[in-house]
Amino acid sequence: MPLSAYEVDLFESSRGRLEAIAYRLLGSAGDAEDAVQDTYLRWHAADRSHIEKPVAWLTKVLTNLCLNQLTSARARRETYIGQWLPEPLLAGDPMLGPADTFEQRESVSIALLTLMERLSPNERVVYVLREAFGYAHREIAEMLDLTESNCQQIHRRARQHVASERTRTEVDAVTAARIVEQFLAAALSGDTEPLIRLLADDAVTVPDGGGRIAARRTPVHGALAIARYLRGLFRPNEHKRALIGGAPAFHADLVNGAPSVLIEVDGRIVGILSLDVTPDGISAIHVLVNPDKLRHITGTWAATGPHAPLAVEW
Repeated sequence: MPLSAYEVDLFESSRGRLEAIAYRLLGSAGDAEDAVQDTYLRWHAADRSHIEKPVAWLTKVLTNLCLNQLTSARARRETYIGQWLPEPLLAGDPMLGPADTFEQRESVSIALLTLMERLSPNERVVYVLREAFGYAHREIAEMLDLTESNCQQIHRRARQHVASERTRTEVDAVTAARIVEQFLAAALSGDTEPLIRLLADDAVTVPDGGGRIAARRTPVHGALAIARYLRGLFRPNEHKRALIGGAPAFHADLVNGAPSVLIEVDGRIVGILSLDVTPDGISAIHVLVNPDKLRHITGTWAATGPHAPLAVEW
């Protein structure tokens, strides 16, 4: 039966929340959009006269689609070339979803999305629905065909795992811009000492090229090693210009809530360095250069321009 105007509007009014849930579960904007589209197709094909709570029904269908994807994604990540990082989102992207609480904002951080890869699919779903969207255990249990007590146990395990590695500190947009400006000046100086002063002693850098572009395949640990790695990364040469398609401009923005350097060439985002900030300094740098993961953010970036760069080099 064709969808009525009311049923189309009902789905469209739920689309943003469904995409925000799917992104947190899958760590990919493209996969999240696909999951929501599959949910729409099932909504279209369903006998909607028997659906008493359409919003709950849509959420359950989406959640189970994501669960299936999470299971297959685990197998794909085992063959992923190098380190896997989630697809980045620019500040203001609707897919980031609700941001009223610390838990909601943290649930889309690069660090936590990466950490959630270690959770079981059920743990990830329960954690996201409870922490980021405030669903009751009873509601989550119904979606996953679990008992309420089992759902509570799963949530407790997931929270304990996440809490054991939580180190991120929130910063506002003004502070984020200042941090990025300091970091970029240090990185472009050609000297390791300014970088070492900004980094925590036990900092880590995680690059993700996905085999699509030349990038280190293992993390870099420790302030000195990271400073040397970044000095080489930011050192200009003709090979790098050819690799990224021209001379880059460096911008500051918030990506997944974290202060970040965006590297842009002719309107394309070709790299992102996302900085996790703690009282001890920058504790982690996530380097995203896999072009497959930068298409969505490039589109968002283009729609929000023009942009004044912090620096133009090379």
